[in-house]
Amino acid sequence: MRVGVLTGGGDCPGLNAVIRGIVRKGVQEYGYEFTGFRDGWRGPLENRAVRLDIPAVRGILPRGGTILGSSRTNPLKIENGIRRIKETLAKEEVGALIAIGGEDTLGVAARLSDEYGVPVVGVPKTIDNDLSATDYTFGFDTAVGIATEAIDRLHTTAESHMRVLVVEVMGRHAGWIALHSGLAGGANVILIPEQRFDIEQVCAWVTSRFRASYAPIVVVAEGAMPKDGQMVVKDESLDSFGHVRLSGVGEWLAKEIERRTGKEARTTVLGHVQRGGTPSAFDRWLATRFGLHAIDAVRDRDFGKMVALRGTDIVRVPIAEATARLKTVDPALYEEVGVFFG
Repeated sequence: MRVGVLTGGGDCPGLNAVIRGIVRKGVQEYGYEFTGFRDGWRGPLENRAVRLDIPAVRGILPRGGTILGSSRTNPLKIENGIRRIKETLAKEEVGALIAIGGEDTLGVAARLSDEYGVPVVGVPKTIDNDLSATDYTFGFDTAVGIATEAIDRLHTTAESHMRVLVVEVMGRHAGWIALHSGLAGGANVILIPEQRFDIEQVCAWVTSRFRASYAPIVVVAEGAMPKDGQMVVKDESLDSFGHVRLSGVGEWLAKEIERRTGKEARTTVLGHVQRGGTPSAFDRWLATRFGLHAIDAVRDRDFGKMVALRGTDIVRVPIAEATARLKTVDPALYEEVGVFFG
């Protein structure tokens, strides 16, 4: 049998490890052949196919990004998109498809499987760690490590100049990166999308930190919002899945803090550096296991399922269940770290 593989959505450390795990086990143990589709769902839409074999995946384990490329193409919004995908799979003699992606990519996979009968297996990928059916997604650990290192470095320059440093990290709807990196990096304020923040309280925490003769670090997720305001966006344009481009809350927050407290404030936006570069050891481990179990699901013809981490076990859950709701930060967990604010 020939199996198709694609990677969709934002790039993520560990994608190549998944591809490697799928191909190595699929070829060595099951005798499968593999076709990679370039640039997410655009690949099967436009028949951008490449051969995947063991030489093609050799040496890619520590590499960031994805050798297959990615995009935010939504075939459900393209005329005859589903028909074109099915025609490509038939032309390439692909008997099963493994889709590696986040909420949007897997949402398309669920529709293809449940409504159109396409044999699909899903693999969860997002640095935001916001898919509810899995304890962790690969890429998250790397992103938290990068953000934590940045916060560590910013402490020294903040204290040298006695200024506020606001660190904006990724997190559209879920504040997992902000929470984990902020706690690990010793931030004095952590702001997440799940809890609207009071700018006066933020300024009070900042002022309190200065009274202790230390310069404050404020970590804010890009989707965090003030109580009396809206989400800050880079522009109003939407991608094919209806998302606006975020970024700007950090700059807005720094200006408000400076205006209200009289203390100098600067912003560092980590942006795409959080999901670039070499994946951590944990992300390589998790991504590899996801790949091995995904090809097992293909062998078992257990389509419409996604592999997921539960404790230390890899299990299978319906893709539709995995994308039905996001995994967000529990208010009790956020309250738990509040002892370090200010």
